[in-house]
Amino acid sequence: MKGILGLLRHKTQPEAGADKLDSLLFTTAFAGQGVDASLLVPWEARAVEVGAKRLNPSVGIKLLQDLWAKDRYTSHLEPVAINRMGRFFDFATIPPSRDVIRQDEYGNFMVVLLKGNIAVDRLQPWGERLRLAETRPGEILGEMSLLDSGIRFSACTTLGECDVAVLSAEGMDEMLTSEPGLAANLIAVLARKLSLRLRVVSARLSDKK
Repeated sequence: MKGILGLLRHKTQPEAGADKLDSLLFTTAFAGQGVDASLLVPWEARAVEVGAKRLNPSVGIKLLQDLWAKDRYTSHLEPVAINRMGRFFDFATIPPSRDVIRQDEYGNFMVVLLKGNIAVDRLQPWGERLRLAETRPGEILGEMSLLDSGIRFSACTTLGECDVAVLSAEGMDEMLTSEPGLAANLIAVLARKLSLRLRVVSARLSDKK
């Protein structure tokens, strides 16, 4: 995270240490961590696999604006800012019982649930499948791997037909380049929401011991 914020601060001076800055981009982060490209599951491949259908971006952006206006972490984002942010997202409708994210895979995208419900489960080492959450519209999934280039912690499965907004590593890098202030706001939101989720999950796992 410190490196990402540094990238934002120096974005106006790309000629100084350009190679170092490139290494901080989301699209190159997995390679920097030594992840084999063949193990990476991009959104384009997952969309085909789950039978996702394109959702009209104007509909998706309106849903995103309405949902984030009610969330304490995102309510400070103005509708016009979310509208600008929306051009970096893909919007899709996903059928029921599809794994949008799988545990222990490498994926370079995150998902915002716009409509429907998605179950978040973790398969424990002893074989038990633990239900961590059933997410509500407006919640964000998969941002941890996008931010730290790490392996997916849990599986996210649609419980019914769901509308989603998807931000890929490529989309995040485009936002960093053309709208660095907007990207900084989004990254701050993701960091806060991720911290809260980790605290909740940690508490639940501790209760199960």
